[in-house]
Amino acid sequence: MPRPFIPSSFEKRVMLLAGDLVMIIALLLVLVNQAKEHGFGVLKFNVGALVIGILAYLSLAYYLGFYTFDKISKGKYSPSLANILKTFSVFTVFVLILWLFDNSFRRIPWGYIFLSTPVIIGLWRYFFGNLFGIAPQTRNVLYLYDDNITSIKEDIHAIQGRELKTNYKVKHSYSIDDVALSASGLLATENRTPTWIVNTNSRSIVPDTIEREIFSAISRGKDIIYFNTFYENTYEALPINSYDNFHEILQINNTKIGLPHKIFSFAVNFNLSVLVGLVCVLATPFVFTGNLFFNKGPLFYVQKRVGRYGKEFKIYKFRSMVTDAEKAGAKMATKNDSRITPFGRILRTFRIDELPQIISVIKGDMKFIGPRPERKVFVSQLNQMLPFYNVRHLIPPGITGWAQVKYKYGENMEDSMRKLEYDLYYIKNRSITLDLRIIFKTITTVLFSKGV
Repeated sequence: MPRPFIPSSFEKRVMLLAGDLVMIIALLLVLVNQAKEHGFGVLKFNVGALVIGILAYLSLAYYLGFYTFDKISKGKYSPSLANILKTFSVFTVFVLILWLFDNSFRRIPWGYIFLSTPVIIGLWRYFFGNLFGIAPQTRNVLYLYDDNITSIKEDIHAIQGRELKTNYKVKHSYSIDDVALSASGLLATENRTPTWIVNTNSRSIVPDTIEREIFSAISRGKDIIYFNTFYENTYEALPINSYDNFHEILQINNTKIGLPHKIFSFAVNFNLSVLVGLVCVLATPFVFTGNLFFNKGPLFYVQKRVGRYGKEFKIYKFRSMVTDAEKAGAKMATKNDSRITPFGRILRTFRIDELPQIISVIKGDMKFIGPRPERKVFVSQLNQMLPFYNVRHLIPPGITGWAQVKYKYGENMEDSMRKLEYDLYYIKNRSITLDLRIIFKTITTVLFSKGV
């Protein structure tokens, strides 16, 4: 019996976005042909307004979570009042931007388009949500692991969904080294588990009997997924607890970065250096004045951080903490740190304190995108407690990075481990597309003060 099509979260986002854009273009064609005073053709429509309108729509839609399926607790899309208001606000901004650039539309047809746009989009989204809500949303999983895996509970928790909804539920879990496990034991449960997730440190240690069962299950249409692949595709991070081979983890360094990515990286660093440098120069007098009244002490905070290949360099920030913040010794900053001054909290909220880091970028010690640099005292501690921590120093550190836009503010060792998983994922999968995602997420974080 063929399995029902259950699209991934990424596939859903692409299909929903494509449908939204089709609806927008169709409504624009109606608007141009029905609401123009002088009957201008489609080709004479203000292309600049269209581009700016769509960019504004995408930015606001991203901020409001229009394409974040991970936060939806139920299979079907719920047309709640909040969702309707979000839809209306997004398309209100979109249509108003078009009107600002071209106000020669007749009022009555314009009003019809203005009011019908969010309704039509809302109906399309309702149809989309219910279309995929018909299919079963939760897939039962048979989880197989070897005895060298020490994070069984954490791995099962990851399969079933940690920060996001994975639509998987572990119904059975067995150790492949368990002598009591037999082929008949697997066959007794496999009919109720369409997906098998196998977690081993080395595929060569899988017993022949289990390997035959896996191949037999594949021939019967079962989904066989290795845990590392599942984790990387689902969380866009590397499961460091599932690696026991240091030489294997070293292979994540993406040395095959092509010329287009190098050119893109240079362009990003050059243009943002000019832009951020200018903003930093303009902001300095205001921060200096604020310091005189609300944050007395040095304007800049200078500290040594560990960069590429473990070499230390100086990092510069606008000071946001009290002058004797570390009189009791080095301490990691926390989200609601009591050492942060009221004025410093304002600087941190809008990321103004980060602006002087442009100095390190200009000097070549940092780039805009890369793992965040840490202090040597913490690097030594983290490297002893977390496997492969020094691997993140294979590439230059950055002002922003994949870990910063994907994970919350790090305050403890568990947070450091999770951020390391994202850093390693970035090192392995560096690309223009991934860099663009980081840039876009960073911009929305700064503009809307969304904490990560």
